[in-house]
Parts: sequence; C-alpha cells; structure tokens
Amino acid sequence: MFKRSFLSLFLAVLLPLAAPAETRFITVQSTTSTQNSGLLDALLPQFFDETGIDVRVVAVGTGQAIRNAMNGDGDVLLVHAKPSEEAFVADGFGVARFDVMYNDFVIVGPENDPAGVAGSQDAVAALSKIADAQAPFASRGDDSGTHKAELRLWAEAGIDVAAASGTWYRETGSGMGATLNTGTGMGAYVMTDRATWTAFGNKGNHAVAVEGDPKMFNQYGVILVNPVRHPNVKAEDGQAFVDWLISPQGQAAIAAYTVDGQQLFFPNAQGS
Repeated sequence: MFKRSFLSLFLAVLLPLAAPAETRFITVQSTTSTQNSGLLDALLPQFFDETGIDVRVVAVGTGQAIRNAMNGDGDVLLVHAKPSEEAFVADGFGVARFDVMYNDFVIVGPENDPAGVAGSQDAVAALSKIADAQAPFASRGDDSGTHKAELRLWAEAGIDVAAASGTWYRETGSGMGATLNTGTGMGAYVMTDRATWTAFGNKGNHAVAVEGDPKMFNQYGVILVNPVRHPNVKAEDGQAFVDWLISPQGQAAIAAYTVDGQQLFFPNAQGS
C-alpha cells in the first residue's frame, strides 16, 4: 500500500502534465464602435473557424489605438480616421492601409430639441444652431475618430468649442457608450456613429436629430503594424486577418451583421 501511494505521489509531482497546444492569437487595436456595436462579436468567431487564429481586441478611441500601435502594442489596427491612418503608414508604423467598410455619423438629441435642429441634413448648420442656443452638447473629447470628425465640423462652423468647454459644451473624456449615457442623462446633443447608437440600450427620450449629411461619412480602414519597426508583430497571422476582412468572405460577413433588422456597416474593400 505504501509503495503504491509513494509511486502515485512521485508520478503526480515529477511527471509533467501534457501541456495543451497554445492557441494562435493576434492583438487588434480597434475603435470602440466596432466593439460596442457587436460587429466584432459576430465576425471574430467566423475568422477563428476559418483560420484557427484567435483575435484579442483592445477597444479604445482611434487616437489611443493608433498610439498603442505606434508603440508596437498590437498586430493590426482597425480604426476610422483616414488622415491619421495614412500618416501612420507614411511614417513607417504600418505596412499598408485598406478600406474595409463605412457607415455614418449622426447627431442625436432630446425630444424637446432646444436648438431646433431635428430633421436637419446639414451638420454644420445644426452645430451652429446648437452653439447659438447654448444647448447642452456632450462630446467624447478623447481624440477618437468620432471626436476628430466632430471637431472638423465645429471648425467648419466657426465655433471655438475649447472656449465653451465646461459651459454648454461638455467633454466626457470617455468612450461612445459612456458619452451617450452622459448625453441622455443631461438632455444633451451627442454626435455618434450610427452603429453604436442603433445598438445602444439607454436611448431615453433621445432620437436621431441630424443625419444624411455627406460630411458625416464614416470610413473604416485596416492596417498591419509594420514588423520591420516592431519585430514582435505576428505578421503572418495579422496579415491573414487583414486579408480575410477585405476578402469576399469577410465583406459578406460585415454586410450580414444587423441589429433589429438594420445593417450597421457597409463593406467597401476595393476588389472584394
């Protein structure tokens, strides 16, 4: 009995257990809208089934995602600020940029519409009216793709929102979901990507007030982080993800994703 017990203990302590095979994975630095909308939850299992590669997502504002990728903290960048993406590649941090999909931005506002902008298709004119009325406006204020687009529109309207910060113009420094929660809570207008708004659960008495302006077009791009700049980049698996997103299979998966019957993203990769 003693010998059998000792042998069992010996085997348990000294014999190595068979280690499970390590799952292949890549890290994608992405914007919050791809996560908050549920799109990545729909796409990534399909990519895994086809390739066996797991995708771990860091969902932050586009500006932060780009900075993370510049530091080598990721293999692929999937964001929505084309000028910044092109600069990322031009500066040697990315290999090549590809269009993936688009949707649009909208401005949502409270039912009482204090600035009288509901139904407008002119974003610049609507922002001018919001500023003139000093109606509450909640901004992400986080250097995200949405924030960058919002600031371009304010600049076109000739409004210095930095001077208004803390008055009628409130910067949350947060992601889209948190900013929408703030906006609905304080009865403020908010500029948001349509996908996040459609999937958002706490709409309160808010609804889309401004939409349909070509200036609120929202393009997404994908980039492999440059393995020459950062040798830790998993270039082969990262490129596989890029290739899948812009392939007919990936583009069809993007088109097929809906919330309440509404398509949230529209694939537009060239040659797909």
